[in-house]
Amino acid sequence: MSGRIIGIGLASPRHSIDQSGSLAFAKEMLFPPNQRGRGLDAIYRRSTVQRRGSVLLEQTSPSQPSAADAPNAASTDSPVDPADPRAQNFYPVADSQEERGPTTGERILRFGEEAMPLAHEASAAALREAGIDAATITHLVVVTCTGFQSPGVDVGLIRSLGLSPETERVQVGFMGCHAAINGLRVASGWVSQDPAARVLVVCVELCTLHYQYGWETDHLVSNAIFADGAAAVVLVSDSDPALATASAEKSAEPPPGETPQLVATGSRLIADSAEAMTWHIGDHGFRMTLSAEVPDRIRAELPGFLESWLQRHGLRVADIGGWAIHPGGPRILSSAQEALGLDDELLVEARGVLQDHGNMSSPTMLFILERLARTGRPRPWLMLGFGPGLEVEVALLR
Repeated sequence: MSGRIIGIGLASPRHSIDQSGSLAFAKEMLFPPNQRGRGLDAIYRRSTVQRRGSVLLEQTSPSQPSAADAPNAASTDSPVDPADPRAQNFYPVADSQEERGPTTGERILRFGEEAMPLAHEASAAALREAGIDAATITHLVVVTCTGFQSPGVDVGLIRSLGLSPETERVQVGFMGCHAAINGLRVASGWVSQDPAARVLVVCVELCTLHYQYGWETDHLVSNAIFADGAAAVVLVSDSDPALATASAEKSAEPPPGETPQLVATGSRLIADSAEAMTWHIGDHGFRMTLSAEVPDRIRAELPGFLESWLQRHGLRVADIGGWAIHPGGPRILSSAQEALGLDDELLVEARGVLQDHGNMSSPTMLFILERLARTGRPRPWLMLGFGPGLEVEVALLR
């Protein structure tokens, strides 16, 4: 496996809301509203999320977003009371136990309207950083699990970015939070087969389109952490002439020297875990379930698999300089940390993305990669994610 990442681009929705505003909104969406008020407060507090973006927000809650991703920070114009339901008009306030919100068809129609602008913004940013013309892209991978239509984001990007009409394309669909790795695996296969290939990988998720009503615990937890966002990378072969330009431009910035090389990916399906994490299409959006056993399964299964997998590549856990662990939630992140014996300092970037953006599903690990590059984490880096199955996905970058 080979391929080098020469550009990363991020995109966040124009408007965002802080977690106190999200909690106030959640209470408007529940009936009866005071059934388990203290428990709901605790779920939002323990999420560790401070701010999230949503394409459904029409205004921004008053608190200023973090400056950690300044180029991608949400707009702060038109501040409103975060408890004011007029901040969005997609979800009606719950006035009965039967309220379930928009139908799945209505939510997918909104995906069709909102996904393209974010995907385009992230892709254009990745191409700018790569320093290559959009017309030279030969292959396109679109990753999403929150909306589907055809023609879709892939065709839209070919037109809006000015890609060649002969661009070969693949969509990686419905694979969940670790799907950025699946997308990179497809891209690496193309680059390995054809040294002239230039691949654009775009992850775009609108998780807030699948907000769930009711007091079911799985839905309350999902509502408290998921958010919208997009991220893109440009992957080329080791012999691509763009590498000389990219390496020269990055030589004075961390990390010094060559651009990150994707050298291997791996997967592990955990036995007897099919119901531990699921993602189903319902009549009123896509429904996530997350069993309380997931952190324990990660602690039990991850060390043996990862140590063996790294050993095949001449590495140990202690050799990894940068960790892009998908923060599916604070407990999942902590369980991976405990299982691998990692210091808090090694998870600053992952926890920071969860805090500043929430869980954006597939783009999230690419947001973490961007921070690893920007803060100068020494390589090798490891991408690590968990998804329905229960499946573990891993990618090694040198």
